[in-house]
Amino acid sequence: MLCQFTDGEGRKTLADFIPVPDVYAAGRLDKDSEGLVLLTDDGKLQSRISHPKHKLWKTYWVQVEGLPDEEAINKLTKGVKLKDGITKPARAKLLEEPENMWPRNPPIRFRKNISDSWLELSIREGKNRQVRRMTAAIGYPTLRLIRYSIGNMTIKNLAPGEWCEVSSEDLKLN
Repeated sequence: MLCQFTDGEGRKTLADFIPVPDVYAAGRLDKDSEGLVLLTDDGKLQSRISHPKHKLWKTYWVQVEGLPDEEAINKLTKGVKLKDGITKPARAKLLEEPENMWPRNPPIRFRKNISDSWLELSIREGKNRQVRRMTAAIGYPTLRLIRYSIGNMTIKNLAPGEWCEVSSEDLKLN
C-alpha cells in the first residue's frame, strides 16, 4: 500500500487501515517496504520524528541476497559511498530471521542457487531509498525491507495493518 492517505489511481493507502481523521505520516516508506509508520496531528512532532537533523534512530530488518561477511558489515558501520555522498555510520549486524515473520505479498524472488540472510540496520538519516542503496553498494541487494522501529517505538506487538494509539510522552524522543 502507499504510505499516504490519498491516491488518484485507486491503490490501497493508509486511509484503508487508519480510521483516525487529520493525522499525517511522520516519515514514509516506499511502496515496496513494510513496517512501522508513525502518524501524528502535531506538525512539530512530525518534524522531530522525520527530519534527519534530529538524528532519530530508525531500525530496519533487511533480507538480503547472499550472506554478508564481516567486511561488508564494517562498511555499513563506517558509512557507504552512494551517488549522493557517503552515508553516516550505521549500526549493523547479522540477524536470525525474525520470529513470526508474516508472508510478504507479493513474495520476494527466490533463487535456488543463491542464499539469503537478514540484517538489522539502524540509520539516523533518510536519503531516498537509502537502506536499499546501502546494501546494494556493499554487494548484497535488498530483497525485503521492514522498518522495525523509530526511536523507542517498535512493531513488536502489531500485525500488518494493525495500529495503536500512543501519546507523545510514550515516544521518548531524546
